[in-house]
Amino acid sequence: MGTGYVGLVTGACFADLGNDVQCVDVDKEKVEKLRKGQLTIYEPGLEELVKRNAAEGRLQFTTDGAAAAAWADVIFVCVGTPQRADGKANMNYVFQAAETIGKNIKKYTVIVDKSTVPVGTAERVTRLLKEITTVEFDVISNPEFLKEGAAIKDFQNPDRIVIGTESPRAQEVMNHLYGPHTRVNRPILFVKPQTAELIKYAANAMLASRISFMNALVPLCERMGADIKDVSRGIGLDTRIGPRFLQASPGYGGSCFPKDVRALVDVMESLQLNANFFRAIDQVNELHKKSHIARLLKFHPRLAGLTIGVWGLSFKPRTDDIRESASLTLIEQLIEAGAKVIAYDPEAIENTRKIFPKIDYAHTPYDAVRGASAVVVMTEWDVFRNLDLDRVKSLMADPVIVDCRNVYDPPEMTRMGFKFSGMGRG
Repeated sequence: MGTGYVGLVTGACFADLGNDVQCVDVDKEKVEKLRKGQLTIYEPGLEELVKRNAAEGRLQFTTDGAAAAAWADVIFVCVGTPQRADGKANMNYVFQAAETIGKNIKKYTVIVDKSTVPVGTAERVTRLLKEITTVEFDVISNPEFLKEGAAIKDFQNPDRIVIGTESPRAQEVMNHLYGPHTRVNRPILFVKPQTAELIKYAANAMLASRISFMNALVPLCERMGADIKDVSRGIGLDTRIGPRFLQASPGYGGSCFPKDVRALVDVMESLQLNANFFRAIDQVNELHKKSHIARLLKFHPRLAGLTIGVWGLSFKPRTDDIRESASLTLIEQLIEAGAKVIAYDPEAIENTRKIFPKIDYAHTPYDAVRGASAVVVMTEWDVFRNLDLDRVKSLMADPVIVDCRNVYDPPEMTRMGFKFSGMGRG
């Protein structure tokens, strides 16, 4: 249930393992596109996977949630849990899906919370279903750990599979479903539902904390002349720490880290527990996302009337997802400062156009710097690593590059005649 990143990848990958899968969505237009093999999200390798399994009859798309619930042995709830204005996760879609399931299941069914949900959700859904149906069921938690841009690889080669259930019957079903993974020694961790739900939040909060930790060191590196990339390497070689998620960046974004850290804060505070550590992770990130315009102002104290190029709109490469992207914060600031913005991204332009319809969008990275007084690198797409930088320089009105992803080498950029600012590069 749900055909977003999680639902569509999960459905396609389970179909690819030989299961019969129906992907359910209430959006009729979306379902019609999927039936035609037209994906509504960008994820490397997903289109080919969907088309092949649909053609072979294992993967179907429907808006009939009632019929699908009656048909299924296992139902994965992959609907959205967006953040509300008060910081809480919006659980309306989860409970609507549960109601549809409860009214229509005809046999023992395993109902899987795949969406990221607050601790205690499996218990709440169980109580709701018991009020609706007398058919046997188990509600379990099986949080997703799929990285956008590498979701299929993560499904097929997971670090671990976490399943929250205390039901031997449900455990047997899930062991069978994930059998192909266990045969290649991918660990399945069976825990209580509450533990599985918390593992998901804790994992995202830990990764977010590492990003905020490094970004909090950026101003110190710049003030003291240290290099954040060398700091990252120096601490990452400590085997107790490791190198992952220790790169300075414009700030984390996407559908998981911001929402999940804030939801964890809300859950802890609702229980009158101290959430200062997790609140600080979010605060560091939000302040950092607003800091990048100051790098431009060092070169151009007045931005009004200037053309500024923005390279990268998605919150990270290999996705068209712009949710909570630092690029959106920068573009909003540039517009408020009176600058003309020309943006380029290989995949995320159409999504960004819905938010900023009046800025200019380029067909190539070179078009985005034509006549520009500066260009800001906001997403580390590979296309930016292999550009003809002499051509870039010749197209610009002023050769200023603000590299918020540390794609380029500062001494080399200076040697080429660019006015250059990296992220925490001293």
